[in-house]
Parts: sequence; C-alpha cells; structure tokens
Amino acid sequence: MARVNVVMPKMGESVMEGTVLEWKKKIGDVVELDETLLEISTDKVDSEIPSPSAGKLVEILVQEGDTVDVGTPIAVIDSDVHAEVAAEGTDPVSAEAASVSEPEPAPVAEAAPPAAEELVPAVAENGSAPVAGGGARVNVVMPKMGESVMEGTVLSWAKKVGDQVELDETLLEISTDKVDSEIPSPAAGILAEILVPEGETVDVGVAIAIIATGEDVAVPAATPVSAPVPKAAPIPVSPPTPSGDGSAMEAVTAPVADGTPIQRRGSDGRFFSPLVRSIAETEGLSMGELEAIAGTGAEGRVTKSDVMGFLQNREKRPAVPPAPTATPVRHAAAPSQSAEGDPRVEIIEMDRMRQLIAEHMIRSKATSAHVTSFTEIDMTGVVGHREKHKAAFETREGTKLTYTPYFLYAAIEPMRAHPWMNSSVDGARITVKKDFHIGIAVAIGTKGLLVPVVRNAGQQNLTGLAHSVADLAARARNKQLLPDELQGGTITITNVGSLGSLMGTPIINQPQVAILSPGAIVKRPVVVEDPALGDVIAIRQMMYVSLSYDHRIIDGAMAASFLKAYRESLEAIGKESVLF
Repeated sequence: MARVNVVMPKMGESVMEGTVLEWKKKIGDVVELDETLLEISTDKVDSEIPSPSAGKLVEILVQEGDTVDVGTPIAVIDSDVHAEVAAEGTDPVSAEAASVSEPEPAPVAEAAPPAAEELVPAVAENGSAPVAGGGARVNVVMPKMGESVMEGTVLSWAKKVGDQVELDETLLEISTDKVDSEIPSPAAGILAEILVPEGETVDVGVAIAIIATGEDVAVPAATPVSAPVPKAAPIPVSPPTPSGDGSAMEAVTAPVADGTPIQRRGSDGRFFSPLVRSIAETEGLSMGELEAIAGTGAEGRVTKSDVMGFLQNREKRPAVPPAPTATPVRHAAAPSQSAEGDPRVEIIEMDRMRQLIAEHMIRSKATSAHVTSFTEIDMTGVVGHREKHKAAFETREGTKLTYTPYFLYAAIEPMRAHPWMNSSVDGARITVKKDFHIGIAVAIGTKGLLVPVVRNAGQQNLTGLAHSVADLAARARNKQLLPDELQGGTITITNVGSLGSLMGTPIINQPQVAILSPGAIVKRPVVVEDPALGDVIAIRQMMYVSLSYDHRIIDGAMAASFLKAYRESLEAIGKESVLF
C-alpha cells in the first residue's frame, strides 16, 4: 500500500506554524484528490486544505485545536482505498511517529512495521530490498521546498536500494520550479525501497522512499540491491485495485477529449501540476487545448507561463483538436533548418536553470519600466580597511572578508532614507518593506546564477554580513539552498566587479523595484581636493556603481539621491573604522 503524508503547509513566508481548526473527514473516510480534508488557522488567515492524494484517511496525527510547526505530518492517507483502516480506538500517533522531530523534509514512521508476508509483494513491485530485523521503517517524503512549491521532480538518487545511509547524508537530488536541491536522509539506516524513480514528478508530501532503521537491519545477500530503478516504469498515481470499478486509474490513463475535466496526466503521459490544472479550469481550457500547449518545463511539462502565454493568444488561434493517444507529443526544441546537418553549428538545449532565468528576465522587462543611473565612488578607505583586517578576520571567524559585505553594510542607511527603494508595486499600491532582506547574485559556474537572500541585513554588523554572504554563496554552489532562501528579497546587489566588469545595467529582480551593481575596483588618477595643496592628482581606488530601478515609482531625482547617499556611506569607511 502507498502511504501519503499530509503535512502542515507553509501558508506564507513568515508563517512557521498552524492550528488545526476542524477535520472535514474522519478516519476511514474515502477522500478524492484536492477534496477539502481539514481547515487550519495561522496568525494571518484561515484556510481549507485539500487532500494531496485520493485514497482513504487512515491516521489523524494532530487533533483539532493543536498547533504544530510547518512541515509536521498531520495525517496519513492510504492511496489504496481497499486497505484496512486502523482501529479508531488506538492512539493515532505511533511511538515511531511521535519521536520524529526532523525539519523539512519530515520523516514519518508508519504506525507499525509491515509483516513479512506484506513486505514481499512490495519488494516485487518496487524493486526494494527486504529488510530483516525489528527496526522502524521511516518514510522519506517529497518535501515542501517553498510557499508556492506544490510538487518536485526526482533528478537523481545518490543512493541505491540496499545502501547504508547516515543521518543528513545526501540521499537524492530533486528539482522544483525554483531551485535544484540535494535532500539529506531524515534517518540513519538502510535504503529499503525507492518508490519514485528518477525523472518522475510527484506532489509534496508523497512518500518517495523508505529507510529501515535499527541496529539489526540487514539486507539479505541474495537481494539484487544494485539493480537501479528503471526510469521506464513510473509509479502510477493510484495503484490498481483487485476489485471495484478501478475509476482511480481510469482518471489517469483513459483517453480524454474536449469538454472533459482536466486530468492529472494527459494522453501523452505528461503530468499537469495542480496550479496548471487550476488555471485551465478557471479559464475554461479544454483538456485538448491543454495537451496542445508545447511545455517549456522539464521534459516538456507545461508551466504557468506556458498556460498564460497560450491564453493571451487564444483568440487568435484556431481550435485545436485533442492530441491522438497513439502518437506521443514531442516537446524538444527543433533546430533551425540552416543548422541541420551543418558540422560547424552546434545546437544546445537550454537546461532548466537557463530556461527559468530567461523566463524571469523577460517577465521583469515586461513588468518594470527599467532605467539605470550611475555614480563613481572612491573606495580607497574600504580597500584599506579590508587589507588591514582580512587576515585577522579569517583567522578569527573562519571565513574570508570579501567586498560584498561592505556593499550590503553601506546600503542600509541610504535605504532607510529612501524607503521606496525597499518596496514592491502591486497595481496602484506601493508596498514599503520595513525589514531589509538583500538578495545577492551568486554565479553558478557557467550555468547561470541564483539570488539567495540575506535576511534582516539591517540588524547585522560587518561580521554577521560576512558570515551570511559566505554561507549562502557556498550552499548556492553546492545545491543546498531551500527555495524559501531565494524568495522574499526586498532589493538585490549584484557584484559584477568580482568578475572583472567595470559596470553593468542589471535587470530588476521581480517583484523588487531596484538592483544595485558595484563594478570592479580599479586604481586610477583622479583629482583630489587637499586642504593645504588645493586640487591635486592622486592615485585612488575607484569604482563605478549602477542602479537599475523601476521608473513607475522611482524617478531620476530619487535614484540620484540614493546613489549620492550610497557613495557617501562607502567613502565614510576608513582604515580605522570600527565595523565589526
């Protein structure tokens, strides 16, 4: 049987817990996908929570009135609707489940280890290794990687069935529509089952693997644990049932036609996310029209932007018949005719990160009225301060002192004086943020860049900022960032000077309204006003800084005033300044 964990959802960037107000279903009830399961309350809103899977509610782990952290398992759904329902008189929270306190992804131990005769069929179907001993079986679930992230794709398994894994050791790599992340193991033990093969996309909370824990677990030598899980055998959304009408499977596999409800999977096998299905249903798209959209997501999947683009041009397009079930739709970009067969031309498909960057940049240019202003800053004092302290700082703090923390540190007071720089635009309203969450652009080799966010930069001194910048940059390059760490920024700083550029005209990181870009620090002869000698020519450490801003709310005068304040803030730093 497939056990699907229902977790306390993250209902907002600052929402860390929720309270169960009312369960709409009771143990033993059959629930449909997206049917209301319960109502929860946070400090911001009360919400009805849909079921992440069709099946039977077999456990309620959190009672009405209880408050738990985001990511905590609150119920278990068995997607096999014919499974035995746990006795209602027993404690729904097992000893194993009660002992789990890991953060997302949250491991959930099943109420009891399955009997040996129950384990054998699962081994045959899932390619898992039978596990001896009395250790607990811990579910590894698809984690909720951000407020708006409802599903994830398994990119690669770092371990194979039968491998020993340590707590927090990398178990697999997953992909969402925001970031690729390495997922650590929620428990030490043996990887007993892989439930979702590489390339498959499943909803948040769905079990993707099982780890057998306990000192006496062992994989029998005869078990072919090294055999990889074949990609060509995807796990069905709902397992086939030995009796009944089988409607759960038919909803996924039956051919569809115009006028039918939007299904989770199309006739060509493509998975449509809950967000895409919701937009299609709201806008009145037929299943045939949805299937005809050429997706730009991973493996040709349809994204939100694909649907929105289709809707914008819908009236200009002729009616599209549903795709025939016998012919799979191809989604790979076709090379131009002039490139075909030309040995001097190479066609390279954009990887997923580059597609996301392209989409984000085009949307930003279409949203904001971009203008860029420049100023020149004498960085001699900052260079002197860093040179004096960098060796001792690295010895004391264990991290390098780069220029980026200075750029963040110097921006705080100018933003306090120009609060609209730290805002966003919502229609005719301007939302001014009181906290300074500064995004820092981090280059990921030649693949692209990520923009993790330094939270509450206005509350940190130079030491704290140096640690925050170093930690985020390292984890960005090692694929250890969570999507929430890439969201919520109020302004962005991109240090193009670290790559040797004198200046740049960066694109605004939506929904922000400004992005600051320090260039390379270069020695140049400049005119300096000396109190005794008057105007003299001296060799100084000079830097150009550009500010791209949204001209809908920020005009040139405000931008110039901000840049002047930023220049004065950096030039006020001297070799002896106390910044730590």
